[in-house]
Amino acid sequence: MNARRLAGAHYPVAVVGGGQAGLSVSYCLRERGIEHVVVERNRVGHEWRERRWDSFCLVTPNWQCKLPGYPYQGEDPDGFMVRDEIIRYLEDYVAFFRPPLVEGVSVNGLRRSPSGVFELSTSEGDFTADQVVVATGPYHTPSVPRMAERLPAGVEQIHSSRYRNADQLPEGAVLVVGTGQSGCQIAEDLHLAGRQVHLAVGSAPRVARFYRGRDCVAWLDDLGYYAKDIGEFDDAGAVRMRVNHYVTGRDGGRDIDLRAFARDGMRLYGRLTGIDSTQLDFADDLKVNLDRADAVAEGIKDSIDAYIAAQGIDALDEPRYVPVWEPSEQLSSLDLEASGITSVVWSTGFARDHRWVEIPAFDGRGYPMHWRGATSTPGLYFLGLPWQYSWGSGRFEAVGRDAEFLANHIDASRRMADVCGALTGAPTELASALPIG
Repeated sequence: MNARRLAGAHYPVAVVGGGQAGLSVSYCLRERGIEHVVVERNRVGHEWRERRWDSFCLVTPNWQCKLPGYPYQGEDPDGFMVRDEIIRYLEDYVAFFRPPLVEGVSVNGLRRSPSGVFELSTSEGDFTADQVVVATGPYHTPSVPRMAERLPAGVEQIHSSRYRNADQLPEGAVLVVGTGQSGCQIAEDLHLAGRQVHLAVGSAPRVARFYRGRDCVAWLDDLGYYAKDIGEFDDAGAVRMRVNHYVTGRDGGRDIDLRAFARDGMRLYGRLTGIDSTQLDFADDLKVNLDRADAVAEGIKDSIDAYIAAQGIDALDEPRYVPVWEPSEQLSSLDLEASGITSVVWSTGFARDHRWVEIPAFDGRGYPMHWRGATSTPGLYFLGLPWQYSWGSGRFEAVGRDAEFLANHIDASRRMADVCGALTGAPTELASALPIG
C-alpha cells in the first residue's frame, strides 16, 4: 500500500505496529471483513532482524508458533527457529494473507477528538480512525543504568539489542550485566567464542530444557500454564513484571547452567551496584540468586512429577539436578584494568515508551490499564503485552488468541455503534463515541 494514501484518510480500525501482534489482529480483522490499516515504523521483522544477535533462536519450540491461520508448517516442530527463520516466518505470513500494511511510517501521536474519533499523526501525514489497536509491544527503549556513565571512556559499551557476536567487541575480557534470557544467552555466546566473561548475576529464574523425556515447555503446556488467566493471580501487577526463565534453544536446546559456566572458567558476581572509575561493586547475593534460580527450576519439576503421577503417565525417570559449582567466596568488587575487561554488554532490558499516546490510559508506572487489551477509552486497545491475559500473550504461542478476542470486541463495538448511530441519527464516525450499555 502506498504510504501517501494515509494522509487525510479515515479507517474503521488502525493498527499501530506490524510485528507478530499487529499482523495477528490484522488477520482476524480481515476474517471478519473489517476494513483497517496496519502502520509499521520500519519493516516486518525489524525487531528480530536488527535487535537480535547472530546466534539468536527461540527458547520455545517451533510447534508453539501459532499465528492465526498460519501455524508452524516446517519439518522440525520440536526444534527452535533461529533469527533468520523467524524473520522468514513473519515475511511468509505477510505473503500468505497480504495485510493492508504500510511500512516505513512512524506514528508520532495518538489523540481522541471530542467527537470520539481517533487522530493519528504520522511521518506521512495525519489520518483518523474509529478504533485503534496499539500493537507495538513492550520493548521500546533500551534501558541502561545511569552508572554506565561512570565507566572509563576507553571501555566499549553496548546494550544487548546491539550485540551481534564476539568479534564486534575489542579484544579482552567482557562484562555482561544481567541474567535474563538475553544476558545468559549472550554470556554463553561469548563463552563459547573463547572470551573471558565476567557475569553480574541477577534474580531471574531458570527452567530445565528437558525433563523426564520431554521438553519442559511441552509439560507446562499440558499443565495449562500458558493458558492460565492473569486474573487467577492475587498479585497480577507483580506477575506482569516478572522476568522470564532463562534457558536456550541453541543447538537443539539445552539448559543454561550458570554454575557450569563458572566451573568452566566464567567469573560470576552478584548484582552490579556501583561503578567508581575502574572499580566495580557487587551485591553479596550471588549464592542467593543461584540458589533461587535452581529452586524455581526444581519446583517446576515437582509440578511435572505430580502431573505425571496424577495422570498415570509412563514417563522416563530422571535424577534431579545437583549443583556442579558453589561460590567459595563472593567478590564484592572488581578492578576493570586488573581483570582485563575492555567491553561491557548491558543486558538490562527495555523501558516502555508510550508518550506518543496522548490518552489517559496508563497507570502510575506507565503500564496500559486494560482488561484483555481493552482499555476504558472506547475503541482503544493494546495487543502483544507480556501477560496481557496469559503467560503466552507476548509470544507466538498465544498472541493469536488475544488477537481473536480483540477482533471480536472490535467487531461487536462496530456493530453496536452502527445500531446506536441508526437509532440516534449520529454519523458513523460519531456513533463510536456514544455510551454503550
